[in-house]
Amino acid sequence: MNDDPVELPIEDSLDLHTFLPRDVASVVEAYLEAVAGRGWSEVRIVHGRGIGVQREIVRGVLARHPAVLAFADAPEERGGRGATLVRLRV
Repeated sequence: MNDDPVELPIEDSLDLHTFLPRDVASVVEAYLEAVAGRGWSEVRIVHGRGIGVQREIVRGVLARHPAVLAFADAPEERGGRGATLVRLRV
């Protein structure tokens, strides 16, 4: 297994479907650090609907991160319960 870091393109949305659950918290942390100085007021994190495990991991990271002002479920047309919209400090 290759443990080399994966280079992510920095966009206004992060889809976590390709990451292992054990990596979700560190991926979200790294993503928030990468978007923190870009002047974006909002990003979307797609974690899937499932039973809510990844959603809770994501929201735990968001609750502690200093760049995050607020977060909530995305509207249905942007993923509903399967995605979280994050308001950032700009």
